[in-house]
Amino acid sequence: MSASSAESGLVGKETGPEPPRTGRHWPADTVERRTVASLVPYAGNARTHSPEQVEQLTSSIREFGWTVPVVIDEASNIIAGHGRVLAAQRLGLPEVPVVIARDWSEAQRRAYALADNRLPLSAGWDHDLLRIELTELKGLGVDLGLTGFGELELDALLDPRADDTDPDEAPEPPTNPVSRPGDLWICGEHRVLCGDATNSADVKKLLAGELADMCFTDPPYGVNYSAKDKQRGKRRPLLNDHPGEQFETMLRSANSNILEVTEGAVYVCMSSSELDTLQRAFRSAGGRWSTFVIWAKHTFTLGRADYQRQYEPILYGWKDGTDHFWCGARDQGDVWYFDKPSRNDLHPTMKPVALVERAIRNSSKSRDVILDPFSGSGTTMIAAERLGRRARLVELDPKYVDVAVQRWQTYAGGQATRFDTGETFPEEAARRPSAIDSHADGPGVQQ
Repeated sequence: MSASSAESGLVGKETGPEPPRTGRHWPADTVERRTVASLVPYAGNARTHSPEQVEQLTSSIREFGWTVPVVIDEASNIIAGHGRVLAAQRLGLPEVPVVIARDWSEAQRRAYALADNRLPLSAGWDHDLLRIELTELKGLGVDLGLTGFGELELDALLDPRADDTDPDEAPEPPTNPVSRPGDLWICGEHRVLCGDATNSADVKKLLAGELADMCFTDPPYGVNYSAKDKQRGKRRPLLNDHPGEQFETMLRSANSNILEVTEGAVYVCMSSSELDTLQRAFRSAGGRWSTFVIWAKHTFTLGRADYQRQYEPILYGWKDGTDHFWCGARDQGDVWYFDKPSRNDLHPTMKPVALVERAIRNSSKSRDVILDPFSGSGTTMIAAERLGRRARLVELDPKYVDVAVQRWQTYAGGQATRFDTGETFPEEAARRPSAIDSHADGPGVQQ
């Protein structure tokens, strides 16, 4: 058996159990104590620790004591546990438990410093069991902040609406919308702007100096869906949904704006017939294409093709020359199986909230900013609401700004307010000549 196999505790099926050690000293064999002042941080430590995260570690140590020793080398250089040492300094602890990695090469020390931080991120959650555990702990009076979950994340995980509210439910578009171009709606932690994704000023107005941590968006597909919708008795032409050079120009402008303000991953949904257009526009805008995620549906939309298409591709990438955040499991395939939303008559390419949630879970963390410059019915905002993220949405069509706002109000039980006046959405509806309860044919919605 190789040294690495022995070290990991693997047991050979044919040779039988091996001794606990094979002559090599494991760091965890002996726990010692060293003074905090004697420990030397590694200058190349790539893991960052915000004041908020250090405070979480401090609270955990106060409650549970010291449970995980700091890993150091023989010269007291920290290999793993920088955050815990910062918490110890904040607590004023004179010494802390350590284990010593003896006889490690420089390469081993540096590799383990990364592995100790990265390997836990490859694990996932059983969200049903997690919700049960958190609910029971809350009933026992435990401070759930000690678990490391943020307030918004806990709200989403413990949300009782998860049992009886369909997150895919969306209202019909109104005949006369309340929203006007330029309106910015504040929906709790989220923002929705009635504006243009291809206009850099609109995108920057929405973000107000922030950068997005990731983007999930579903732009028009450059496909004439109006004929199909007419067959269904609905006529909802999509704004900006024009094939040809104009469509590629629109995609390039939108992707340029996305990449300018997004630090992490970018997901862009598209029809397979326009994939080459999207990929070309994404790359010319400065994006690095990684792969296409395939949304495999449980049924297809009937059309005139020989083979009825039962999937939709999603471009996945990020800004070229930059890094991106990933916290999903490494055993995920690029084919995602999700049923179409039960309410998909608003548009033939509506996305289920669960699909957007998977992308958000894989590429962001609690309270991150999620950009969607083609909001449609606001699916990304509902996903962000459920996962404790902050959505930033742009939608060109005032009708679907209304849809997104009303959808969030119904789901979250809150009231949207207009940024510049502070008036609520119902107050604006009463003041402006509108008929938000009267619905008729209008421009279609993507998500």
